Formats: sequence, structure tokens, C-alpha cells
Amino acid sequence: MSLSPSELERYSRQLSIRGFGVEGQKKLKNSKVVVVGVGGLGCLSSLYLAAAGVGRIVLVDKGRFTLKNLNRQVLCWQKDIGRFKAEVAKEKLEEFNPEIKVETVIEEITEESVQEIIGKTDVVVDGMDNWKTRFIVNKHCVKQHIPFVHAGVSEMHGQITTIMPGEGPCLRCIFPRNPPEVENIPILGATPAFFAALQVIETVKLITGLGEPLVGRMLFIDGREMAVEIVKMKRNANCPVCGSL
Repeated sequence: MSLSPSELERYSRQLSIRGFGVEGQKKLKNSKVVVVGVGGLGCLSSLYLAAAGVGRIVLVDKGRFTLKNLNRQVLCWQKDIGRFKAEVAKEKLEEFNPEIKVETVIEEITEESVQEIIGKTDVVVDGMDNWKTRFIVNKHCVKQHIPFVHAGVSEMHGQITTIMPGEGPCLRCIFPRNPPEVENIPILGATPAFFAALQVIETVKLITGLGEPLVGRMLFIDGREMAVEIVKMKRNANCPVCGSL
């Protein structure tokens, strides 16, 4: 698949990145990325995936925008309150970059529906706000050997890692017990924006083959103290999800 003159101009600044070039852009154009959750993380990750030129973006979210979403979910404007998040995001993203295709799934991911909703894709990006769904998606990605870029945020801090099935630990290796679910997570809008940008960098690296993804490493950033830490992690040979890989 070739790049049009408008694409060459649109992406010209990233085409000049060392090792990226036209071939890297073609890989993005030919790729499919599923973003699960169109909240603080998902709004920004999907926007920057669209900006990067990922050819097919699938947005999964059953929710509607509310006024309290607006401090962080920047694809929602005042007039969009009450509308389905995925539909609003699709309209904005395709207007922002008409060179890409955006699909929506307005449905909740469950053990029964995950195969149909996600299926096969190049990368899954974590925009979720609950651990139950994250572990369902993690299990599916491990089973289908799909890279899964996880991020979780709260207040002014968060973490990010890339799950590469068979090469590094999966989410269940890292969290053998379910973390507590928190309703109405306190959050500064810039926090998910920052981690969503990192998720897109990881996703672009995975698709193009550039750089070293955060496989077997988790990056923690505390914005309150501006402290950064990277923790190395190993696979659990007895993990019920990926131990047999």
C-alpha cells in the first residue's frame, strides 16, 4: 500500500525520524489497533494514534459522555454530553485525519464477548478504568499473541508497561491478585494525557519495529514529586494465564 501525496505531507515530520521513513509509515497505515475504553486514556491515545496515521482504529466503549468527564476526556465537547463516547470520538478522529478509518463497538467486554469484539489485531491499547475488564483483555491478548499496552492512572501518578505474550510477564504475572476497584478515581486531566502519549509511543514502536518496548519493565511516574522509576519484572512460570507459553 503506497502513501498519497497528502499523507507524505501530513506525516513528513515523523517520516524524517531516524529509522522510520516511508516504510515505517506504510506499516502504520496497514495496521489495526484496538483501543479499549474511550476515557481519559483512550481519548488521547486514539487521537495520537490517528495523528500518527494508524490505518484502522477500533474504539470499544459502551458509555456516554457526562459533564464530569470533561476535565480529562478531551474528545468530548459540551454539546456532546449524553452521546456515546465511541461515536463522538469516531466523528472527531475521522474529521481530524480523513486518511484513516475508525470503527466503533458500543458494547461491554466480557469473557463471552471479548473474542468477537477484539478478535485479531496488531496491538490493543488499555484505556480501561477497571481491573476486571483489564484481566479479561489480558487473557485474550495472551491467547491470541497480541501485544497489549497497559497503563493505569490516578491523581497525578500512573504506570505503563507493554505485555508481549511469551516474551515478558503478562498482567496476571504482575498482579497475581486483583487490585481493589475504585469508583470515581481522583484524577488530574493531564495525567492520563501524559500516559496516553507514552502508550502511543509504545504502539508505534511495536508496529514499526523501532526502539525497545517496555516488555518486562514497568515505568512508574509520580507527577506530584516528578519522580520516575523503572522496575524490571519477570514472567511467572506458574501464571494461570501465560505460564504455559
